[in-house]
Amino acid sequence: MKKYLYFCAAVFIFVSCSHTDPALKYPLMIADIEPFSLGIVNASLDQTFSSQLKETAIEVVFHPRENEVALEFSYNMSTYRQFWNEMARQKFTEALNRYNEDFSNQTLAGKFNKTRAAYGQVKITLLWKTLKFSATYRSLPVIELGYRFRNDTPYFSANQKKAREESRDNRQGVSESPSFALYFTRTQGEELAKLFDQAFLLETVAGKIPSASDSEREDYFSE
Repeated sequence: MKKYLYFCAAVFIFVSCSHTDPALKYPLMIADIEPFSLGIVNASLDQTFSSQLKETAIEVVFHPRENEVALEFSYNMSTYRQFWNEMARQKFTEALNRYNEDFSNQTLAGKFNKTRAAYGQVKITLLWKTLKFSATYRSLPVIELGYRFRNDTPYFSANQKKAREESRDNRQGVSESPSFALYFTRTQGEELAKLFDQAFLLETVAGKIPSASDSEREDYFSE
C-alpha cells in the first residue's frame, strides 16, 4: 500500500512540475514567450498550367519555446507552415553559401534531378491545411537543398519531398504531404538566411523581454 502511495505521489509531483516548468515541456526553449513575426520574405513557386514561376510572400515566424522558425505561405489552395529547427536553418545557410560560390564561379550546370540536392538535405516538420477541409495535417518531409534553372535563370531551391501524413486525427484519409519547391534568388535567399541566424534570433528575443533586473531577465531563458 505504501509503495502504491509513493508511486502516486511521484506521478503527481512529475505532472505538477510539467505544468509549472515550461523547460520540461520545451527542452529546446530559449525564451518563454509567444511566437512572433520576423517579417516577410519572397520566393517563387511552380504554377500548375504554366512554365512561369509565381512569386509569393512568406511570413517568417519565430517560436522561441521550440527554437524553430516557421515559414508560412499559401500554395495551390492550401496553407503551409514549414518548421525549421536550428540545425536545418544552419544547413540552409551553408547550402546557400555554396550556391553563391558556384554562381560566382559560373559552375552551375545540370538537370534538376541531379542538382536539386546538390548541397544536402534536411528534415523539417510540416503542418498544412486545405481550404476545403478544416483539418490540419502533419508530416516530417525531407527538404533537398540545391538549385534549378528556370527559363535559363538559376534559382537556389528548397525542394520539399512527399512524406507520410502523421496526425492522429485524419478523417479525410490524406496519406501524404505534397511535394513542391521554393525558389530563391540570391538576394531572397540571403534575406531568409539573416532571419534564420541564431545570433539574430537571440538578439531579437532579448529585445522582446520586458525591462527587468539581470537575474529576472535570465529567468526568461533556458540554461
